[in-house]
Amino acid sequence: MIAELEDRESFDKVFSLVYEELRGLAANVLRSEQGNHLTPTTLVHEAWLKLAHSPELAQTSRLHFRRIAARAMRQVLVEAARRRKAARRGDSDLHVSFDEALPGEIPLPDARDILALDHALDSLSRISERQARLVEGRFFGGLEVSELAEMLQVSEATITREWRSARAWLAVEIKRALAGGRDANGGVF
Repeated sequence: MIAELEDRESFDKVFSLVYEELRGLAANVLRSEQGNHLTPTTLVHEAWLKLAHSPELAQTSRLHFRRIAARAMRQVLVEAARRRKAARRGDSDLHVSFDEALPGEIPLPDARDILALDHALDSLSRISERQARLVEGRFFGGLEVSELAEMLQVSEATITREWRSARAWLAVEIKRALAGGRDANGGVF
């Protein structure tokens, strides 16, 4: 019981250290999404609720924690998009773009729909898990090239090259999915 309480306190401390950083990232992600009723604070809190049942995450590195928090924020955004999509019965005016505010990077063109982005990232992970983790860490976690290189244990040149490749692949995949209203696996989203 005491160890569990210590884990919880440790988790809360780590989360509070990255809270403002995550809130800023959430603001960047949400700024480009139209029709969204989530605030950056809500997005971060929803992500915290997803992570709160895993206090052992406090024992991970700050970089690893940010990557996991980025995945949680992605899940929250996708769940919210699915709820709105279901409520509208086919009206898809959810938009997201790779924000130009991310330091040193060019946004992915025409990444309009968070659901299409999610499906495309899932497809990318089947082709290259590393590239999918890179995009998730960069877009949802705001990780820098050097941080991604450390996390994925590759060179910064590899990260830069794979970031370019992943963005190009995602742009084509998202455009194809949005044109047909289907995900990369042929399912309707």
